[in-house]
Amino acid sequence: MTSTVKHHQMANAIRALSMDAVQKANSGHPGLPMGAADIATVLFSQHLKFDPKNPNWPDRDRFVLSAGHGSMLIYSLLYLTGYDDITMDDLKNFRQTGHKTAGHPEYGHISGIETTTGPLGQGIANAVGMAIAERKLADEFGSDLVEHNTYALVGDGCLMEGISQEAITLAGHLKLNKLIVLWDDNNISIDGAVSVSDSTNQAMRFQSANWNTLAVDGHDADAISAAIEEAKKSDKPTMIACKTTIGYGSPNKGGTAGAHGAPLGDDEIALTREALGWTSEPFEIPSDILDAWRLAGLRSAKTRKDWQKRLDEGDADIKCKFDRRMSGELPGALAPALDAYKKALAEDKPKEATRKASQLVLEVINGATPETLGGSADLTGSNNTKTSQTASITPDDFSGRYIHYGIREHGMAAMMNGIALHGGLIPYSGGFLIFSDYCRPSIRLAALMGIRVIHVLTHDSIGLGEDGPTHQPVEHMAALRAIPNFNMFRPADITETLECWELALSSTARPSGIALTRQGLPAVRTSYVEENLCAHGAYELASESDAKVTIFASGSEVEIAMEAKAALDAKGHSTRVVSVPCMDLFDDQDADYKSAIIGDSPIKVAIEAGVRQGWDQFIGNDGIFIGMNSFGASGPYKELYKHFGITAEDTVAAVEAKL
Repeated sequence: MTSTVKHHQMANAIRALSMDAVQKANSGHPGLPMGAADIATVLFSQHLKFDPKNPNWPDRDRFVLSAGHGSMLIYSLLYLTGYDDITMDDLKNFRQTGHKTAGHPEYGHISGIETTTGPLGQGIANAVGMAIAERKLADEFGSDLVEHNTYALVGDGCLMEGISQEAITLAGHLKLNKLIVLWDDNNISIDGAVSVSDSTNQAMRFQSANWNTLAVDGHDADAISAAIEEAKKSDKPTMIACKTTIGYGSPNKGGTAGAHGAPLGDDEIALTREALGWTSEPFEIPSDILDAWRLAGLRSAKTRKDWQKRLDEGDADIKCKFDRRMSGELPGALAPALDAYKKALAEDKPKEATRKASQLVLEVINGATPETLGGSADLTGSNNTKTSQTASITPDDFSGRYIHYGIREHGMAAMMNGIALHGGLIPYSGGFLIFSDYCRPSIRLAALMGIRVIHVLTHDSIGLGEDGPTHQPVEHMAALRAIPNFNMFRPADITETLECWELALSSTARPSGIALTRQGLPAVRTSYVEENLCAHGAYELASESDAKVTIFASGSEVEIAMEAKAALDAKGHSTRVVSVPCMDLFDDQDADYKSAIIGDSPIKVAIEAGVRQGWDQFIGNDGIFIGMNSFGASGPYKELYKHFGITAEDTVAAVEAKL
């Protein structure tokens, strides 16, 4: 049983720090931390397996604050339990420029923040990904090394966002019984009572998705603890509805939207202190309460040491593999395997759609890299993301290496983030490039966090043909290239596809997208070069010493550029061709390299079956752009390229008109 007095004092420490930090910043959300303080105190002091002095312990429980606006909850918990890289000064500088305690929790700022949250619903989907990773690695390495729970604290907003439905239905299908969702059921959103916009029976919703559901008073410590214990024994994921009062303790704002997203005010804070019996000054924690919290932080130290002993004294080969996997280091066998295949491609010069080329490359990658975890949003046969090594994961068998995400693109992308954040696996998945719009919020967060996830995005232009403009990406390459710290690749043939995959796998701090064609493409790289040329972002594919014309192109349009070069050369217009597989990597090159690649040809042309945005850095405002300035159309792809004027003949005509 919990000591009631001690529990309330510990929970009130969270409430006091939260309302004081928000007040000092004159910005923030005090309501959730005050309302959920009892839930968090029970979890962190009695159940969560963690070690603040070894925050990256692989077998720790994961805690995700999905309702990231309540960030002072996690900041208070990390300080109180004794994490070394957060101080009282950090709490006093909540939401201030240059300080770790950002408005919403950011991965990498402070140990113990497992993921960046704030956009509602992302956190619960991340947590599902973490639970998938735990189950997969437990199957692979055994429960002696991998056996932990994933907890997510969610609010009403997280459960209203559509991504939550995608996440919870897959979690229920896969029977992720080590996933426990704690719902801060306070019935309040920004606009007022939740009832103004929603009347969902959340318990029935979760039950229909094959979840175990429980309901407790979110301010009754013993009831919360008993529910968590029961959830741990379930053969399904569990949602615990914790009925709480937002802004708990505030006499005038508690239980109202007024406590959600604004400081309580000095007068209301004084009344709240009185109501809670909290007599300490702002940012002062009585020593006995801080000691209780610090002891809670030491609770799992012996468990961690026992785990480390099992790892160290167990099979040396397993330890080596486990340590490598958790460090994110690629296996030594991968680079030589890819290089050998690259040499074979120079000999064979296969003509393949790059989506098929990607599958052929993945066959090599998955054979050498046991940590890759593939998948697709119900487009396996179209995306070509499955190989001979990747048997399907099922609810009762996690020995496979392929997840059928179903038609859940947004959830899939967020779950991939959770898998990557957990460690030990490299997630990649497939979808159509057009549906990257559904994935975009999760892709953006992956880029913000700097994590290794790889999105295979096929059917990358009007080249997909008859499915028409609803499925033909036009603005999508430009939109994805606009995301900072995200490598958006568009390879021209199978050799470039191999190089792009190699770069994506080696980019441990930057996610990647690989846009791939439906239509077949000839080999444009016809001789072996050891260097990864795509690593420069753009490189000279066909040189000419004194070129009058330079053509820049990506993906399927490199073939058109090469045809145009041949025609222009034959007419006496010397032409060079630059392949641009990744503008983002080109941006990283030094000024001299960029200048040499752009060159000084009087006429510069860019060809891409998309919008012009992004290409003026190569061709200038007065350059020729051969591409799209409208949506596509339905028809055979070769006819569409002619219809929209994206051909070698159109390119030659545009160049000659300018000459």
